[in-house]
Amino acid sequence: MDRLDLHADPVALTAALVDIPSESRDEARLADAVEAALREQTVGFEVIRSGDAVLARTNRGLPSRVLLAGHLDTVPIADNLPSRIDGDRMYGCGTSDMKSGDAVFLHLAATVADPAHDLTLVFYDCEEIEAAANGLGRIERELPDWLRADVAVLGEPTGGFIEAGCQGTLRVVVSADGTRAHSARSWMGDNAIHKLGAVLARLTDYQPRRVDIDGCEYREGLSAVRIDGGVAGNVIPDAASVTVNFRFAPDRSPQQALAHVHEVFEGLPVRIEQTDSAAGALPGLGQPAAAALVAAAGGQVRAKYGWTDVSRFAALGIPALNYGPGDPNLAHRRDENVEIAQITAVTETLRAYLSR
Repeated sequence: MDRLDLHADPVALTAALVDIPSESRDEARLADAVEAALREQTVGFEVIRSGDAVLARTNRGLPSRVLLAGHLDTVPIADNLPSRIDGDRMYGCGTSDMKSGDAVFLHLAATVADPAHDLTLVFYDCEEIEAAANGLGRIERELPDWLRADVAVLGEPTGGFIEAGCQGTLRVVVSADGTRAHSARSWMGDNAIHKLGAVLARLTDYQPRRVDIDGCEYREGLSAVRIDGGVAGNVIPDAASVTVNFRFAPDRSPQQALAHVHEVFEGLPVRIEQTDSAAGALPGLGQPAAAALVAAAGGQVRAKYGWTDVSRFAALGIPALNYGPGDPNLAHRRDENVEIAQITAVTETLRAYLSR
């Protein structure tokens, strides 16, 4: 079995994690190594296995509980294993998203000598694929007691900043109907694609909100992301559609976001069908446990643009933050990498937060 040294420098531990391949649905080898390391190298932790997820927690009777969560899986490998260090960066699949964050959490579980909080660790599977397969959802259904905490920290790459909460996301298909005809006699038809011009004009003129919540500015966005239509090169089309993605601030519910989209396209001869949605997460920085982490990070906090699993914790009433080494813009790339200094900095910030 692969052996992980949780007492090693978290940079070395990151490399060890990266060098164990763990594409989605194939995390068993890495989960085995993480489980063995937690059982053998930590003190006072209860450790259990759920599929290819590994969970550990202390029950010291401390006044607060901090949950550290990270996914073990990566996107498909792209000739970017094993890991390698070049200058001040480590390259390899998962270095940024998010094995460097996992390494920080594992290292701290083994090395924080005098904790200020009880600690729960959740290393889960299948985050990089469809939501129905997400291991965190399975844990919520089968082991809900393990997700109780005063604050949750998700180790997604944030460039060493605390990224609070997350945006919600909503997709709709806006469809127009027409009448099919030969393009040589276009006046006999009714072009459905042309009707989408008004939809695109509304999107072009749209002025997105900027919302300040707990000192974090969330910027909304309403964008066309796909257009479908057309029959043949000589046919006036009788159907066309545009897919629209709304990234909304977490002060809106998905229902309010959908109502807003209907308002934007009000009066146009189109149909609107929602295809999916996910709620955002409020930052919750006013909660004492979350505020203490912001203080430990020197106030380096900003809004999270995009959706992450912090939304799952927010739905449970738990303030949740994204915080980890790595640049999210480098995730999933062939040249994915992490700045080594960020691994060290995040480790020391969290060590200060978790220690008395």
